[in-house]
Amino acid sequence: MIRFESVGKSYPDGTVAVGDLSLDVPDGQITVFVGPSGCGKTTSLRMINRMIEPTSGRITVDDRDTATMDAATLRRSMGYVIQHAGLFPHRTIKANIATVPLLLGWDRRRAERRALELMEQVGLPAHLAKRYPAQLSGGQQQRVGVARALAADPPIMLMDEPFSAVDPIVREQLQDAFLRLQAELGKTIVFVTHDIDEAIKLGDQVAVLQVRGELAQLAPPATLLAEPADEFVADFVGKDRGYRTLSFRSAPYPVAEEPTVPVGASTDLVRRTAVGGWALVTDDERRPLGWVDPDKVDGTVSTRSLHRGGTVASVTGTLREALDAALSSPSGRGVIVDDTGALLGTVQAREVVDAITATARRET
Repeated sequence: MIRFESVGKSYPDGTVAVGDLSLDVPDGQITVFVGPSGCGKTTSLRMINRMIEPTSGRITVDDRDTATMDAATLRRSMGYVIQHAGLFPHRTIKANIATVPLLLGWDRRRAERRALELMEQVGLPAHLAKRYPAQLSGGQQQRVGVARALAADPPIMLMDEPFSAVDPIVREQLQDAFLRLQAELGKTIVFVTHDIDEAIKLGDQVAVLQVRGELAQLAPPATLLAEPADEFVADFVGKDRGYRTLSFRSAPYPVAEEPTVPVGASTDLVRRTAVGGWALVTDDERRPLGWVDPDKVDGTVSTRSLHRGGTVASVTGTLREALDAALSSPSGRGVIVDDTGALLGTVQAREVVDAITATARRET
C-alpha cells in the first residue's frame, strides 16, 4: 500500500502545489488523481518516486518511508508512464522496453525476450521490435511506454496522463487494453488525468483534488457520481452525472429480432427489409456493419453507402451503453451484440429507459 500522510509541497517563492494530502492507495487497485489544472495531481504522483521531494509529511510504500530509500533504487522499483510515451528516439522498440531490466543487471538475451513478451501482451506486432519510435503511431508509442514500464514486473505503476495525447478513438482503445492488462496483472496503479470520464472508467477509487492539492473526495466511481461530497465535486463531476451512473448499472431489457441485409444487397431487398426507413447491414458472421437508407442505395449496398454513426452495445454491458446505442442510431434502434460481436437484435431508447426506471424503483 502507498500512503500519503499530511504530504505537502511548497516552493521558495511561496507557491503551494500540494497543501496537506492524506490518502491510501490500496494494493492491486487503480487509484486515479483527477482535478482541474494546477491542483497538484502530477506533483503528488511524482512525490511517490521522489522525482519531486515533499517539503512536509511523508509517503510510505508497504510501511517504508520513501525518504529513507535510495532514490534511484526507488524509481527502478516502479513503472512510470508519461504523456507522449517519453521513449528514447535513438533506440529500437525492443531496446526501449528492455531499458530497465538491463539497468537492473539482467543479461541481454533475457531482457530482449521479456521485451518481445510484453509487446505481445500490450498488443504490438513482433515485427515492430526493430523499428524506432518515430516510425510508430502515437497509440503504438503509448503501448511501448506501458510495456517499458512493465518490463521489470514492478508491483507499482505511476501513470501521468498517458493517453491524453492521442485521438479519442485510439484513447478508448488504449483504455480498454489497459483495463484488460490490469485484470491479468493486478498492479498497484496511481493514474493522473484531467478527464473525469477517464477517471470514472479506469479507477477503482477516484481522488478528486482541488487547488493546492487539497483532497475534496476519495471514493469509488459509482459513489462519487451518486454522492458528491460538496459543490466543488458536484460541479467537477458534471451535471450529467446521473447519466454517467448508468455506466455501473446493468438490467435486462427486451431485444427485438432485427432483419438484416448483406453488403451487395439490391435496392429492392433493402426496401423490403427496411423498418422505419432503415435497414441494418451485417457481414457473413452477422456482425453489424452499419445502417443503410434505401433511397441512398445506388444499385447495390456498398460499404460507402453505410451510416456508421450509431454505437453498438454488448448484451452483457451497461445500461449506459444500451441507451447510447439507441440514442445514437439513425434508425432509433440500438444494436445489441453477443460476446462474439454477432448481432442479437435491437432495442429502443424507451425500452432502456423503462429498464432504468424499474431498476431505480427496486433500489428505493
